[in-house]
Amino acid sequence: MADLAERAKRRRIESNLTQRELAARAGVSYSSFRIFEDTGKASLETVVKIAFVLGAEAEFAHLFPSRAPRTIEDVIERPLRQRVRKS
Repeated sequence: MADLAERAKRRRIESNLTQRELAARAGVSYSSFRIFEDTGKASLETVVKIAFVLGAEAEFAHLFPSRAPRTIEDVIERPLRQRVRKS
């Protein structure tokens, strides 16, 4: 998370935005934004809002990619499972 915050900080600086300006544009409190940049801690909602302001929202599409099929059964069309049951 600290690495993510550092990358966001670099992008903010490249975009010529102050912390207060980015926080205002993202609709998050200045203190929440500072905590994010300092520690990497923030809610997912806050991180998404910041990503939109910095033009990085498309990166979330790569967050949980589908896994490549490993068996023939994985390739055959089956209904998508909605939950996992433990026995």
